[in-house]
Amino acid sequence: MRVLIQKVSRASVKVEGEIVSSIGAGLLVLVGVEDADTEEDITWLCRKIVQLRIFNDENGIMNRSVLDTGGDAIVVSQFTLHAQVKKGNRPSYIKAAKPDVAIPMYEKFCEQLSANLGKSVGCGKFGGYMAVELINDGPVTIWIDSKNKE
Repeated sequence: MRVLIQKVSRASVKVEGEIVSSIGAGLLVLVGVEDADTEEDITWLCRKIVQLRIFNDENGIMNRSVLDTGGDAIVVSQFTLHAQVKKGNRPSYIKAAKPDVAIPMYEKFCEQLSANLGKSVGCGKFGGYMAVELINDGPVTIWIDSKNKE
């Protein structure tokens, strides 16, 4: 499972022109699921995400987590995080899980992140065309792959 985390001042997701999720300060989390992913990946990533110290403390140092700040989160499915571009110019998405695997994993991810955060998280529409708007704060953008825990 791969995630791209962006610290945001605000973010929103529109589906068919209607805002389905919006937050103020917090995290926008793009999630890509692959067939090999398990609930262990979800548990590890959600714990890591809510504990990442990427928010400034009173001295302007990134030393606080989204839990510390009381920030919010939006989770958006993003199969293109598994794009392979080694050959040619058209990305291959062969490693991305098909919807029958990816949808339940995405839903479990949203539920687990919500539980870890202690509040509801916003979600996009799996498989739908979404317009994601954000103000990246910092900018801070972090990529994590649960299969490569570096």
